[in-house]
Amino acid sequence: MYKQDLYSIVTPIKRNVLSKRNSLKNWKYGYDKETDVIVISKTGQIGEIYNIQGLKIALPKAPKKITKGDNLWKPEEYPKELKRIQSIFEWKDYLDSFKERWEPYIDEQFERREKGHWFNNNNIETYITGTHYMYLQWSKIDVGLPDFRESNRLFYIFWEACKADKRCYGICYLKNRRSGFSFMASGETINQATVSSDSRFGILSKSGADAKKMFTDKVVPISVNYPFFFKPIQDGMDRPKQELAYRVPASRLTKRSIQKTASDELVLEGLDTTIDFKNTGDNSYDGEKLKLLVHDESGKWERPNNILNNWGVTKTCLRLGSRIIGKCMMGSTSNALDKGGNNFKKLFHSSNIGKRNKNGQTKSGLYSLFIPMEWNYEGFIDKYGMPVFDNPTNATEDVHGDSIDIGVLEHWHNEAEGLKGDQDGLNEHYRQFPRTTEHAFRDETQNSLYNLVKIYEQIDYNEDLKHTGVLTQGSFSWENGVKDTKVKFTPNPQGRFNISWVPGLNLQNNQYVKNGFKSPGNSHIGSFGCDSYDISGTTDGRGSKGALHGLTKFSMEDAPPNTFFLEYLARPQTAEIFFEDVLMALVFYGMPILCENNKPRLLYYLKRRGYRGYSMNRPDKVWNKLSKTEKEIGGIPNSSEDIKQAHAAAIESYIDRHVGIKEDGQYGGMYFNTTLNDWAKFDINNRTKFDAAISSGLAIMAVNRHLYSPAADQPKQRLNLKISKYSNAGSISKLIEK
Repeated sequence: MYKQDLYSIVTPIKRNVLSKRNSLKNWKYGYDKETDVIVISKTGQIGEIYNIQGLKIALPKAPKKITKGDNLWKPEEYPKELKRIQSIFEWKDYLDSFKERWEPYIDEQFERREKGHWFNNNNIETYITGTHYMYLQWSKIDVGLPDFRESNRLFYIFWEACKADKRCYGICYLKNRRSGFSFMASGETINQATVSSDSRFGILSKSGADAKKMFTDKVVPISVNYPFFFKPIQDGMDRPKQELAYRVPASRLTKRSIQKTASDELVLEGLDTTIDFKNTGDNSYDGEKLKLLVHDESGKWERPNNILNNWGVTKTCLRLGSRIIGKCMMGSTSNALDKGGNNFKKLFHSSNIGKRNKNGQTKSGLYSLFIPMEWNYEGFIDKYGMPVFDNPTNATEDVHGDSIDIGVLEHWHNEAEGLKGDQDGLNEHYRQFPRTTEHAFRDETQNSLYNLVKIYEQIDYNEDLKHTGVLTQGSFSWENGVKDTKVKFTPNPQGRFNISWVPGLNLQNNQYVKNGFKSPGNSHIGSFGCDSYDISGTTDGRGSKGALHGLTKFSMEDAPPNTFFLEYLARPQTAEIFFEDVLMALVFYGMPILCENNKPRLLYYLKRRGYRGYSMNRPDKVWNKLSKTEKEIGGIPNSSEDIKQAHAAAIESYIDRHVGIKEDGQYGGMYFNTTLNDWAKFDINNRTKFDAAISSGLAIMAVNRHLYSPAADQPKQRLNLKISKYSNAGSISKLIEK
């Protein structure tokens, strides 16, 4: 049974606070700092609060009575009497009685455009934003009017929150192929442009030709087919090729405005609003002020064009000083990493809502959204717009009345299974129809130092285990808060450790004292590897993360063999916190650590605390060949080319033997996808940014330290020169028999 985690309904506001403010109708559209929610309601009241990938969004309160319809979405038919009217000028010539009869209908359309719309969908009260309503009701696309999809409803709710939040520059949407984003972005462009004055709207795509095609084939047709009461008079051609210019505003046609325009002469001020497109380039729209920038196919910008450079430029087009005056609507699938995908990946991750600066903004200024393919795959969406995840148990029809016999997940798995012999084909399938962000940013196999087939086999297997509890996030702490006693592990969703195995009580905190130093008692079971850091903070606020990995080997103990059981990738506020985290993990598991000694503070920390016995010496040298510092604190240098090659070879060997599908048909015991992805991208000539790979490789070297031992000195033998010896006692020499 599929369990969705795209969104949840949360209750972060106390009931009495919610009730009081609703009664006062004082909820304002925008970010509410007091409750840390983004209000998209324009009624002064809020209802359900959606958490969509970390963004808490307050919807309007449902009305007491919702107009009964067909119990599913169906666009209302445009009245024939109004369909004949092509412009506001023609409307002027009709009798007042005609205008008054249709005023409530027009007024209602403006109301829905502004505040959104409620309807019953399969007996569920369902809210759609005003932008979504305009898309469904009035935006003609290639197949006519769009179908209602739950995935699009969630997208538009998220987009409305991006518009409402003054801290946000817009959305960075990672999508699957044929999700309808280009049409939705085109519809939003027309929706905003027809009510904006003195504004400019821009379109960019992976090439200038693609941007032009979006403009002529999507934007312009939607504008042409708008009803007269939403459509300003435009300059020039009915179907322009370069620029769409609105000069006459779309006045809200209420009874009051009708009375005002009943004179013989209709005088309306021009909007002076334009929509155009630009050729793809780093400096496109540089120096211009934009109300909305549409970025289509952002994950497919290939060299020499760079989406990161362009966003650095166009971001300034959306603000005046610190005030954000425009928004960006960015969406794309991803190319292979070296074909534009890597830059888009960086932009997507720098838009993470959970990582904000002190101004409350993400690094990019955008908010990232990923909707898995199972929510938006054509042919597997029922007549209510809901995705059919699992195989239906009852008769299920799509919007066209066709039967849906299997769930989208089984269909997707069947397609993936058919591509198992073609890894690059499989990776392309994942990028086009991703179920996870890992799928979306899959690379081509020829671009990796290691066996990507096995790495991705393991990643896919781990994704299927995501909800089985194979990994536990948590923290280590000293028992009763007393250092150098016993360590305990506590599950904690905010913890910095991810673990897949906890040793039995008989193995926990197993240590002994040797030469005055505490030493690990479980070195026969496994070891740790660590990529440390010495400086608590950096001038740019970034710096590498501290990395720690634990790995078992075959033993007679009750422990899974050849399994990475711990992953730690974090940079706490101070280096000392990181050192203490490492120490507690070592003590809890009772295992030694192999650490690079070019950043020695961790090793000195262990020695100072009395744990020198936990720090392994470099395995490629005997004791009397170690330097003075190496004898003092242990560790292994990272400067030696031999060590670098041995480290890379250790990872390669582990992947071949213990990752993905093994010779026995079982999957390996490497459950940490972050580390697997680090291996996939590892560059031996640029090792500094691969903290996880460095740490995990050292763990592999540590458990296989016998492979790196120097050749033992040969015992000295007496040289036999085959010279006979004689006894010279007496007068005759005698041969001494052996």
